[in-house]
Amino acid sequence: MAEREQKTKEEAIQLNGVVTEEVRGAFRVKLDDMDHTVLCRLAGKMRQFRIRVVPGDRVTVEISAYDMDRGRIVFRER
Repeated sequence: MAEREQKTKEEAIQLNGVVTEEVRGAFRVKLDDMDHTVLCRLAGKMRQFRIRVVPGDRVTVEISAYDMDRGRIVFRER
């Protein structure tokens, strides 16, 4: 019998950047590697533990391969 391959959820792309401004509960993040700005929201764990993000913070962002203009902030560097 042939083994079945499980379809896995596509991995998100993780990039580093700097928060440039806050926009109604979301943030604009300028990515380091490219001259590109992404609109990001906080990930659930960051909201759960009330981690504050302000303009000027360095963050790690997860971006879907399907929509490169929106993302999710998953980590704030100290």
